[in-house]
Amino acid sequence: MADGGAVGSPFEVVSQYEETRRDRYRKLFDAYVYAPISIIWRDWRARIGFTIVLAYVLMGTVGTVIVPPTEVVEGPALAQPFQHWEYPLGTDDMGRDLFAQTVHATQEMLKMITAGALFTVTMGTVVGAVAGYKGGMVDTVLSSITDICINIPGLPLVMVLVLLLPIGGNPYVIGIILCIAAWGGLARAIRSQVLTLRQESFVEASRAMGIPTRRIVFKEIVPHLMPFVVINLTNASRRVIFEAAALYYLGVLPFEDLNWGATLNLAQTGQAHVRPQALHWFLVPMVAIIFISIGLILLGQSLDRVFNPRVRARHEKTTSDAGDDAEEESTTNPDVMGGGL
Repeated sequence: MADGGAVGSPFEVVSQYEETRRDRYRKLFDAYVYAPISIIWRDWRARIGFTIVLAYVLMGTVGTVIVPPTEVVEGPALAQPFQHWEYPLGTDDMGRDLFAQTVHATQEMLKMITAGALFTVTMGTVVGAVAGYKGGMVDTVLSSITDICINIPGLPLVMVLVLLLPIGGNPYVIGIILCIAAWGGLARAIRSQVLTLRQESFVEASRAMGIPTRRIVFKEIVPHLMPFVVINLTNASRRVIFEAAALYYLGVLPFEDLNWGATLNLAQTGQAHVRPQALHWFLVPMVAIIFISIGLILLGQSLDRVFNPRVRARHEKTTSDAGDDAEEESTTNPDVMGGGL
């Protein structure tokens, strides 16, 4: 209120509520910790998928420290699974523990998945978002490159690059090579989505305010596409698994230690798939590949809900309302405050 009773400018009116540091921390906790965990916990697919993926991560990190690598003639040849504590999954025809092989092969596979999936999603999202937002010559050049990557046969290209480049057994390099042309489809899909979003009012307002293009694209537009990006992240991970296992099985990729594809190759060479006493040698790496693929599928479906803004907002609002109700009850109910008899 101005002097003399006159009403001041409405722009001089400020909120009577001052946000404390505790309130800010609470909002951050609700948005980035409680809401994702709450969404995952209420979805059975998320619980199962997260459990499976976490088991593989622990197996590829902690498991390699606990379980020593296997050696030739470590045990009897073709020991049956679930009959010896030393070899819970049995052994191959050279007496090597299949459980130890699976554990140590998981670490290499996780490195390939991380490198390949992140490369695919990063390239596809950046190229597609920039092409769709900028338009003009930038869109023409980037779309042409994308079309070339889409039309190049992926598997023959990977085989040629593996044979030509001195990659050795580096799992990160192998993961990137496996996805060298896999980002084209994602880039094309992201571009089509950005062409629609760039006409939205919030993007027009950001441009009018002079916000840099980089921030508009990656702070305003890309977050709206995160559910689609996450689904493609899990799809790229499964692509790396299948292609790596296939190329190791065919003997195209070089390897120093046994992995799932190499174990399948040795099992097929030893006719394990037609010998009942050796069938477990063929099934163990196959089951490992199938289960991690199922875990990634279920986790991807659940993460779609985590990154969905509407679902997150609903859970964040529920959390805030629950906290407000608890505070109100503590101030009005003397028993809650400890003042009851």
